[in-house]
Amino acid sequence: MEKKIYITEEERTKCQKVVDAFAELYEMENIVVLDVGRYGFVMLKYYNLPHGFEDAITFTDSVELFEDLWEEWLNTKLYLLAKGTPLLEKGYKGVFEGLPEEKQSELIMRKAAFAKAAEIYL
Repeated sequence: MEKKIYITEEERTKCQKVVDAFAELYEMENIVVLDVGRYGFVMLKYYNLPHGFEDAITFTDSVELFEDLWEEWLNTKLYLLAKGTPLLEKGYKGVFEGLPEEKQSELIMRKAAFAKAAEIYL
């Protein structure tokens, strides 16, 4: 039986750069991204005892992985900024729009910084 490869070595290298660029996210949230060999990378989210992770998503494309991690990072930041305030009731989009323009720009600039660190060209 032939073993199928789901991710190229080039894409594996790119994905690892993305994973490394978002290292701070793994400290803020119950998320981990693992290299699972020929299958690509798996993002495990929301760990709860005794059942383990609630979500497992497999990636073989570095841009898709980047966009998912970016969304997780941004949503986590927005949640932390609005935690304990009525702003949180408006959802992530409402929280973002309720921030001063300077803070909005700061958050958006982080996407560019993550992209540069991951060597992703959007």
